[in-house]
Amino acid sequence: MTTNLTRTAAVLTLVGVPTGLALTGGLGETVLVGTLAVGLAGLALAARRWPLGVLLISFCTVAAWRVAELITAGWLWPATAALVALVLAGRLRTAIIASALMLFWGLTWDTFVHPHSPDWVLAHLGGEALWVAAALAGASAYRNTLRWRAEMAHRITQDEQRRRLEASRRRAEERVEIARDLHDVVSHTLAVVGVHLNVALDSFDDEPEEAKASLRLAQEVRGRAMTDLKALVGVLREGELPALEGLERLIGRVRDAGLDVSFDEVGDPVEVPAPVATAVHRVVQESLTNTVRHAGATRVRVTLRYAPGSVLVDVHDDGAAAGPMADGHGISGMRERVAALGGALTAGPVKDGFTVRATIPITE
Repeated sequence: MTTNLTRTAAVLTLVGVPTGLALTGGLGETVLVGTLAVGLAGLALAARRWPLGVLLISFCTVAAWRVAELITAGWLWPATAALVALVLAGRLRTAIIASALMLFWGLTWDTFVHPHSPDWVLAHLGGEALWVAAALAGASAYRNTLRWRAEMAHRITQDEQRRRLEASRRRAEERVEIARDLHDVVSHTLAVVGVHLNVALDSFDDEPEEAKASLRLAQEVRGRAMTDLKALVGVLREGELPALEGLERLIGRVRDAGLDVSFDEVGDPVEVPAPVATAVHRVVQESLTNTVRHAGATRVRVTLRYAPGSVLVDVHDDGAAAGPMADGHGISGMRERVAALGGALTAGPVKDGFTVRATIPITE
């Protein structure tokens, strides 16, 4: 269990044990019941590290109090937090077997050792069995959801890696083609200019007007060639192509992971330089990946605001987090990329969830 779930389980145990005993008619001395609730709540705090040990101690504690008649109802349900912790640790079968043995022990005690009527036994142990079955099913479903989200996040990361490799391969192929075009432009330009220069040189004394016309043609060819060369060299120098057009595809994959993602753009992204567009894409990608893996969120809102001098990226989810994201969650990489462009990035919990916000200046 996560830290927040552990604390929640401890609080529910502290409140639920006295309440449940009161509702089932098993409430004994108030001080003793409070002591049992505090003890089981304390064990729940340790369930994240030692789930099986906490389960066994919880079962033995409840059984001992029942046998000593310090409480007069409940064999299994006071240890629900320990059962849930064991399921979340991936030991569902152990939890089922332990619950069955504990219920069998309770059935034997209430039927033969300290006999009650069959109706009383059926009402109490049957109710406990239903409660435990529901708790185990809910915990198992929650664990499966977490595993599914982690798998989807892993697939998203792999897809992005494959996309980057494919993009790199395509850029390499494009640059080979550009290099060929560059060779053709240079060789053609030099050949044409050479011809016109030879014509101008031959007619310089006898036909000066024809020489001037040839020189003008050579100058025009040179101008067109320079324009083509600048365009080709500009593409060769570009480290990465703009990545804003890939955001919809990325967000679509996150929606497939079970999250409700909204995407809003305010302003005109046409003038965003390629390095800034790439940084925006990486911030959104890392934020959504962290949300899928760690936040336990159900809704995410991605907002891009384009201003004449900057781009604001805001990714807000409704999940819970114990504190700011750690370096292992990609925050260092996002911050370094944004800082390299002169921007700033903040990330942390807010009142209604978790927010990653980056401001990236647009420079020539």
